[in-house]
Formats: sequence, C-alpha cells, structure tokens
Amino acid sequence: MATDYTVGDSSGWSIGADYSTWTSGKTFAVGDTLVFNYPSGHTVDEVNEKDYSSCSTGNSITTDSSGATTVALKTAGKHYFICGVPGHCSGGMKLAVTVAATAGAGGGGATTTPSGSTTSPPSSTTSPPFSTTGSPATPNTVTTPPAGTNTQSSSAETLSTVSAVFIISSCLILESFLW
Repeated sequence: MATDYTVGDSSGWSIGADYSTWTSGKTFAVGDTLVFNYPSGHTVDEVNEKDYSSCSTGNSITTDSSGATTVALKTAGKHYFICGVPGHCSGGMKLAVTVAATAGAGGGGATTTPSGSTTSPPSSTTSPPFSTTGSPATPNTVTTPPAGTNTQSSSAETLSTVSAVFIISSCLILESFLW
C-alpha cells in the first residue's frame, strides 16, 4: 500500500530540520509520495547527486515554490531534493531518499544515502517538468522520470561521491559547533 510521507513531519520543509534523522527507519517505495509543506521564501528542487552534494540548482530536474509540493515516487533509486534559495541547502534544507521497487515483507526497503549504492538519479535531459494538478489551493503533484532512466555508476564514482558527502557533512557539523 502506498504511503504519503510529510517531509519533516510537523517541522515541514524548513531550515534547521534534520532530514537524515527524519528518513531513518522509513521505507520508501515506488508509489509512495513525499509531501513538502513550507512557507513562501523556499523551493523544492529535485536535483541529481552532484548538485545535491554541492547545493546547486543549475541543473534542477524539477522545481516548485507553491508551499505545498507533492512528489510522486514513481521510480526506484535515489532521489535528491534541496531548497534552491541561496544558503538554505547548506543550512540543512536537503533530502536524499532511496526508493525501493516495492515495499518488502516486514517493511524492508532503503532509507537515505547508504554507502556503496550504485544507482544514480535520473538525468535532467530525460525528465519531465513538474506536473501540476488541481487548483492553486491544492498541492502540486511532481512526476518523476519514467522507469529505466537510472544508470549504474562506477565504484570509483560512488566512492568519490560518498567521500564528498562525508566531507561536506563533517564540515557542516564542525561549522555548527563553531557557531
């Protein structure tokens, strides 16, 4: 059965929320949805792994600033989301989820950014734009790219990416202690 996940629960999509903790213990599967609730002054940008790591929106797959964004998880693999407002992503407004093809028995599946993963996100050249349904008062629905657009990355590329995420995370943690 598909599950609707409200990103950040009562905190919503905001600076200061810990999305790594939020995703831990959750199982995301094809058919589930992510619901982003946020005030004006924020965006939800789906990006590739490189742009997630660097907090860049230069190649956003999709973007929305409606305040109520619903993302349908239609493909298995990693999906990356950031706030495109300068400084917000580096302040913690970033979310990475791994979507299983189907929910396994006993709640099996994956959560956020496991090391050793070899699936990269969909390419922005094959991705459709946000798909909006309903009136302005209803949440937007984001359609992810069709199945089969994910590619396998090399072990070296995966190791490099995991190392970059670790270094960036370490710097952010160190920076938070210094302030």
